Amino acid sequence: MKALIQRVSEAGVVVDEQTVGAIDQGLLVLLGVEKADDESKARRLAERVANYRMFSDAEGKMNLDVGDIDGSVLVVSQFTLAADTRKGRRPSFSSAAEPALAEPLYEVFCQRLTELGIPVARGQFAADMKVHLVNDGPVTFELNVS
Repeated sequence: MKALIQRVSEAGVVVDEQTVGAIDQGLLVLLGVEKADDESKARRLAERVANYRMFSDAEGKMNLDVGDIDGSVLVVSQFTLAADTRKGRRPSFSSAAEPALAEPLYEVFCQRLTELGIPVARGQFAADMKVHLVNDGPVTFELNVS
């Protein structure tokens, strides 16, 4: 399971010209689920995201997590993160989880963030989404669990 996390001033997701999820300051999380993933991995990755220190403290050092700044998280499923791009000119999605596995794990990930006290907004699973964001920094990290 992979999460591409971006520190944002604001972010939102639009589906069919309707905003389905939006946040102010916090994190935009693009979540990729792979075939070998399970609920334990989803929970561990959510905990890493919630506790990852990528916001600046008073001295300008990245010592604060999203909860420390009273931020929110916008979670967007993105199966393309599971792509194998090591060779050729076209990605292979053979390791990406099928929707029947990926969607429940996406829900577990979001639920765990909520349990940790983080406000969560969501994209719409498997929809054609338009994601808008103001990347703060820019600051972007890829987190994985195995």
